[in-house]
Amino acid sequence: MRAQRYRLIMSFGDEELNKRSVNFSADSMYALVKDVQAYPAFVPLCEGIKVIEHHLPAKGVEVIVAEMEVGFKAICERFTSRVTCNSEKNEILVEYVNGPFKKMESRWSFLDEPSDNGGPARSIVEFQISYELKSVALGLVMGAMFDAAFQKYADAFAKRAEDVYGQR
Repeated sequence: MRAQRYRLIMSFGDEELNKRSVNFSADSMYALVKDVQAYPAFVPLCEGIKVIEHHLPAKGVEVIVAEMEVGFKAICERFTSRVTCNSEKNEILVEYVNGPFKKMESRWSFLDEPSDNGGPARSIVEFQISYELKSVALGLVMGAMFDAAFQKYADAFAKRAEDVYGQR
């Protein structure tokens, strides 16, 4: 098995960009991230998901509006996001709708890369997130918790791929 490469490309304030090479195809990773209903099983701090709306506005485009419950110890918050999945571009955009954030947006992109000597499929997965909490007090209480969780986000999806598709 080839070791996974992980590199934090940029980190400043409230924006993170993670880029990772994984031993799974771009389509497989896209499907994994698109499956929001599975998040409580593996996403850090995710306690629950409720899909509010789900529609297909155009060919290759799927929009999911979902409420996520996040928690740590006695702290619990809910927020709603619109998840736009574009299978033609292998991209997923998550836009904040409602909850404890002033703003929140994340983007996923998936790009196949050449495999080694006909070996298993590989891809580059990029995850970028930018957020700001509504209140200073909430930021003091939950800011570090969200920062830590978002740092582990890409790791959680890579581990989930191994669990779902098998270790390669």
